[in-house]
Amino acid sequence: MAIDASDKLVLIDGSGYIFRAFHALPPMSRADGTPVNAVFGFTKMLLKLIDDLRPHSVAVVFDAGRVTFRNEIYADYKANRTDPPDELVPQFALVRDAAHAMSLPVIEMPGFEADDVIATYAKIAREAGRSTIIVSSDKDLMQLVNDDVEMLDPMKQRRIGKDEVFEKFGVSPEHVIDVQSLAGDSTDNVPGVPGIGIKTAAELINQFGNLDALLAGAETIKQPKRRQNLIEFAEMARISRQLVTLANDVDVPLSVSALQTPPRDQEKLITFIAEQGFKSLMTMLGASSSGATSSASGSSGQSLGHSGGTSSESEMQDVQAPVVDEVSYELVTTSEALAKWIDDATHQGYVAIDTETTSLDSSRASLVGVSLALAPGRACYIPLRHKGPAAMQGDLLGLEEAVPSFTQLDFDEAIAALKVLCENPAILKIGHNLKYDFHVLARGENGGIRLSPVDDTMCMSYVLDTGRVPRHNMDMLADHWLGYKTIKYEDVCGKGKNQISFDALVPEAALDYAAEDADITLRLWGMLKPRLAREGVSSVYERLERPLISVLADMEAAGIAIDDGFLRRLSNDFATRIAALETEIHELAGSDFNVASPKQLGEVLFDKLGLEGGKKSKTGAYATGAEILEDLAANDVPIAQKVLDFRQLSKLKSTYTDALVASLHPETKRVHTSYSMVGASTGRLSSSDPNLQNIPIRTAEGRQIRQAFIAKEGHSLISADYSQIELRLVAHVAQETSMLQAFREGVDIHSQTAADVFGVPLAEMDSETRRKAKAINFGIIYGISGFGLARQLSIPRGEAQDYIKAYFARFPGIQAYMEETKIKARDDKFVETLFGRRIHITEIASSNPNMRNFAERQAINAPIQGSAADIIKRAMIALPDAIVQSGLDIAMLLQVHDELIVEVPDEQAEAASRLIRDKMEGAHQGVLSLDVPLVAEAGIAKNWALAH
Repeated sequence: MAIDASDKLVLIDGSGYIFRAFHALPPMSRADGTPVNAVFGFTKMLLKLIDDLRPHSVAVVFDAGRVTFRNEIYADYKANRTDPPDELVPQFALVRDAAHAMSLPVIEMPGFEADDVIATYAKIAREAGRSTIIVSSDKDLMQLVNDDVEMLDPMKQRRIGKDEVFEKFGVSPEHVIDVQSLAGDSTDNVPGVPGIGIKTAAELINQFGNLDALLAGAETIKQPKRRQNLIEFAEMARISRQLVTLANDVDVPLSVSALQTPPRDQEKLITFIAEQGFKSLMTMLGASSSGATSSASGSSGQSLGHSGGTSSESEMQDVQAPVVDEVSYELVTTSEALAKWIDDATHQGYVAIDTETTSLDSSRASLVGVSLALAPGRACYIPLRHKGPAAMQGDLLGLEEAVPSFTQLDFDEAIAALKVLCENPAILKIGHNLKYDFHVLARGENGGIRLSPVDDTMCMSYVLDTGRVPRHNMDMLADHWLGYKTIKYEDVCGKGKNQISFDALVPEAALDYAAEDADITLRLWGMLKPRLAREGVSSVYERLERPLISVLADMEAAGIAIDDGFLRRLSNDFATRIAALETEIHELAGSDFNVASPKQLGEVLFDKLGLEGGKKSKTGAYATGAEILEDLAANDVPIAQKVLDFRQLSKLKSTYTDALVASLHPETKRVHTSYSMVGASTGRLSSSDPNLQNIPIRTAEGRQIRQAFIAKEGHSLISADYSQIELRLVAHVAQETSMLQAFREGVDIHSQTAADVFGVPLAEMDSETRRKAKAINFGIIYGISGFGLARQLSIPRGEAQDYIKAYFARFPGIQAYMEETKIKARDDKFVETLFGRRIHITEIASSNPNMRNFAERQAINAPIQGSAADIIKRAMIALPDAIVQSGLDIAMLLQVHDELIVEVPDEQAEAASRLIRDKMEGAHQGVLSLDVPLVAEAGIAKNWALAH
């Protein structure tokens, strides 16, 4: 940091340092069990800061307590703040000890916040002709910035001056208080004025000059809702001003001259660091660590890193990433050794677990071995079904079974012991993508083990960092958080045609790869688990993601029956129609070419036929995507429509009719899809192998494919689907009276929208007008533009834009929701569902307009789509217990966005339908009060198409 502080007063926001250090580091504790991660981070950051700045005068300022003079002004000030984490409480005193050990003045004043003390010293220094550097990134301190006061963000090593304050608040520092008074602060429970965010507040203050002028002139504001809120909540704004204004007249205990930086007592400092066991800091200070009286241990021993905090704000500079070293991996091949591991896990109360199998398809995978980890670096691998290369070669040659040259436990004996461990309710089982392991272990041939209770680090990462880390697989997270490259499957089993299956390895060759999986999982758990509570997403993980693991595993295991004969006939029909279309396309082109080749198609359309609209990519080939072809088809170019039809049928044949037949399980004779719990940022599930969530239903061919999904003999399928759930949620969050009333009274929402927007009475509503309203209703949720709506309705762009304007004029609450959501997303860098799920949107303030526009559309849609996803997840979680209590024989088979498909005996179908609808319609109750009813519609039939 090239900052000259030799003649300046440096004021350090010690309380802010504590929390940022705590969130930035994984759990660590010294030998007596006292947590010290915040102490370590605080000490290292402070040492580096003082060494870099070499300030003339300095003070470390702390909050003295939660209750201040502001609670007398507003009793609910900071009332919604949760208690600090248990692991942080004992560290408050230690960080003060750390500052004292560095010989730094420490100041805290009862009845005031640290910010008030800082504001007072900054004022005193300015009056004395001194400049001040405030070491903090706290937005509340930005009101103090002026020609003599600047801030320094210690994490990002970034100066914060007048320009940076304007970038943050949209006003100069002297007006920050006005903006905060209007926008409020949910973190500190500062009320502000409803409906006004930072951006709107800045616009108003820049327009009127200050808060008092704004409140005096509120009657002149054009926007009705904004005007009403400013008038109605004017007093709240004034109270908020008192809460956010920092007191600069605190009776501080030391004069500025008394804050002159004292010489460091090196012996005192090293003694303190040694007592905490911070060996790396002792090395940094040039002291020997041999005299340390205790040792701190983190997720990987002494070397600790920047984990547990948010990647955008809480990464610590200069703190080295954790090093995965000094591992002790054991190959367990005796009953005594296995019993010892199980005893240790039982005594400890938690264990990381991972399975090794022969396939990524959990429904077909054979269990080969199990790995366990009890502490960072301490893991084992228990081989169960290794054959070894000799036996595998014998299998290929049809020879008699070779005697393996290695030892492994008897499968049944080992599984019986592991079953006790895995089903012990007093032992937490920790895994990564545990749904896979749950599925494998639950199969009868693997002991029918039901893992419980569990923690899943993949789901934790998803809940914490969706939108901030690209993927949530173990290899990526190990690299991201631990700075560690895991052993790859190819490293032990080879690649391509030379790759062998895992059971062909001898156990010794499998040990490091297998044990490492459990070890890394345990390390990640130690980092991610504490963050759930600290970042306010525990309930999302505990109530939505973790309990869904077993539900989805059971659904995948159940699978669904298909009529493969029907699919083969349908595939043949598609093949015939594809061939006919190809012939017609060749005739229209005047020559034969590969219709499936985009390059050849582009040359035919734009070079040979000379059609307009050709655009070449960087490769020199013409673009021939769906949009290009749809534009051509809309302009009566027959070959374009034929190609679109060709592509649709080809995709249906390859992706569904052919793939579904190939996916039929040889033993169950059913299709078993695999659900990804982390595939969509909004919380929605996705499915693969095969993908059953994207079967088109708007075309006759797509509906035909659903006919192939059938109930087994004597059973029926029930398809239960939420009716317009996302529109209902929009009505709720926007509080639009007309929409709310329509949903409450059961009026068709699209007809009601058409009546409101186009002025057509419901009694005279025609299908075309309703279709336009439906397109707008659903398009608005996804941030549709005039261009997009014009394309969808095949109308001029200007007409489409007029429809959108008329829609917003009639439903201003929806536009207000959209604008306020974008503003809040820009401030927070995330949006939340109604159940508290966070979707991080990192590109919301991008300088690239395309990326920014996409991020804004995501910010608008994600809370709605995510809330709908959370609701159906809650229904799925509630159903298993309800089914048991009802005595009905219901098997959940599929989930497709807002739809559940179950299988039930024919005679129980009506009762099952009522139960499922009841659970779906009440899934939000107890957590969320909606202003619209949720409606689930259910159909009963012998195949999916008829039931939907």
